[in-house]
Parts: sequence; C-alpha cells; structure tokens
Amino acid sequence: MVKLIIMFKRVTGMTQQEFRDYRRDVHAPLLLAIPETSQYIRRFVVSYPIDMPNTPAPAYDVLVEGWFDNLDDLESFYSSDNFMQKVDPDHKNFIDLTSVVRFVSEEIVVIA
Repeated sequence: MVKLIIMFKRVTGMTQQEFRDYRRDVHAPLLLAIPETSQYIRRFVVSYPIDMPNTPAPAYDVLVEGWFDNLDDLESFYSSDNFMQKVDPDHKNFIDLTSVVRFVSEEIVVIA
C-alpha cells in the first residue's frame, strides 16, 4: 500500500470556512464523479487543523491523505485524462499552488 500525503494553503482572500465549503461542495463532487477515483483510491482522508493552546499556528490549511495499492495506480490516477481535465483545473480556484507539499510513503503501522 502506498500513501500520498499532500499539504497546502488556501488561496489569498479565502476564509478558512470558505475554503472548507469549497473543497466539500465544489471540489469533492468533481473528484467523486470520475471513475478513476473508485478504481484507484482505496482510502481518502482530509484533515483540517484545530487550535491547540501553547502551539504555533499550523503552516498549512489542510492535510490530504490518499491510499493506493501501488505507485502505478497512484500515477495512473493523477495522469488520467479525467483527473487532468475535470479535477486538476479546479485546484487553482481554492489552493495556493505555490504552497503544495507532497510526500509519497509506504505506511508502517506501529499501533493499530
């Protein structure tokens, strides 16, 4: 199993709530509408930071995790025509594209 972790900030001028609403109400339906999502993605989680006393503000507005069976499936998903034409163009509407950080990993569960 391969996990892709992506962190990013919202576009300038968008509030945190507007960012969350847009991702849920506009972007997520685009992602869920393409057949490659159910074909390649095994699990998908979106995490938003919460305030925690005595800690600095988070550097990113969201952390997204996607699980794939292998690297070939991850690459097939992101290079698919549907993703490239229907989902990817929407990213600029709510993501500061200069802030995106990606981390591809093999997950090792320590405590389950």
